[in-house]
Amino acid sequence: MDQLELFELPNPCIGVCESNQRGYCKGCLRSREERFNWHLKSATERARILKLLAQRRARLQQKANAGSQPEPQPGSLDLF
Repeated sequence: MDQLELFELPNPCIGVCESNQRGYCKGCLRSREERFNWHLKSATERARILKLLAQRRARLQQKANAGSQPEPQPGSLDLF
């Protein structure tokens, strides 16, 4: 039995509807199955998908941060 939600869970679509090489939308990071019939999915299923999206965003952010940090120069101190 689904728990009654007080607020409607938002559709994460941002209007950038293009799939990457793994099949996830470049805008909202959902798979085709996750995007299909969003408005018909239960609140529990939508909440599960939104948690997955948060994890995917965090992984992408980690990758972006790892690639943008400069390597320390030999002989220099990294204080931060």
